[in-house]
Amino acid sequence: MILKTENITKSFGSRKVLNGITLSVDKGTITGIVGENGSGKTTLLKILTGILKPNSGSLVLNGTIGYCPQKSLVFPKLTVLENFRYFASAYKLADNNNKIMDQVEFFLDFFKFKQFKDDHTDCLSGGTLQKLNLSIALMHNPDLLILDEPYSGFDWETYNRFWEFALQYRKDGSSILLVTHLLTDKSQFDIVYQIKNGYLK
Repeated sequence: MILKTENITKSFGSRKVLNGITLSVDKGTITGIVGENGSGKTTLLKILTGILKPNSGSLVLNGTIGYCPQKSLVFPKLTVLENFRYFASAYKLADNNNKIMDQVEFFLDFFKFKQFKDDHTDCLSGGTLQKLNLSIALMHNPDLLILDEPYSGFDWETYNRFWEFALQYRKDGSSILLVTHLLTDKSQFDIVYQIKNGYLK
């Protein structure tokens, strides 16, 4: 088990957003959470990643987290490579620079955005920005990768490459928690939850 929550609740004033969320993510699995806008997805993600604290309930994490939010958190006036270097330092990976740069080269090649490595990120398309966002979340090889609408802006080739990577990531023993408002293919997932009005089922 990588992640487990028990009876997580969260309210903002008189508005109850999460109602007793119990969730578990096992090692080497891909878990999906599907819900419409306003269902509580974003609030739950912020609690799972430590951005928000629940009003009640418990959360246990056995391992490291990589978080890829829907809205990119990269620095617009830095180039793609400069963003990689910045986050490598933030992850405390800078001491092993050769290995990190090999990994960066892998992501640039695999997701096919190497031609943009010297471009400032405020000049990138939405799809390319999301490739960078995802790659940065993976730099420290997290045990659990949490993704919020990860393929927003992806073309069909990138979408397929994403799933190629995700399935290998699971095979290697890491876990993925993917949150989205729409799933067209549930066959890739080990388990899919639905969140509605703050309830998970």
